[in-house]
Amino acid sequence: MKFQWALIFGIVFALIVAIFAVINVDNVEVNYLFGTAQWPLILVILGSVFMGGIIIGTVGLVRMYSLQRKVKQLEKQNAQLHAQLDSSNDDAQKTLKTKKKTAPDHMIGTDSE
Repeated sequence: MKFQWALIFGIVFALIVAIFAVINVDNVEVNYLFGTAQWPLILVILGSVFMGGIIIGTVGLVRMYSLQRKVKQLEKQNAQLHAQLDSSNDDAQKTLKTKKKTAPDHMIGTDSE
């Protein structure tokens, strides 16, 4: 459902940008570091939207990659902690069994009366 809303939003946004760009077809002066040029405003608008999309997409991919690495790291740590917990539980069970075997009956809590 989340993907569907994002798709609908993207289509509506693209439609608004396209209408805005088609309305603004006049030439504008674009200043670069090394000079100026005349470009149709429609190309400036569409180019800006395209570059913004590329930047946002790149940032999203970097963030997703970082989160995937973090998830793998945490899964590995979780597996290590589970192994440590299982080992501790096994040791505790062995210790408890040996204490039951060596402890007198009145120490274990059995009523012999």
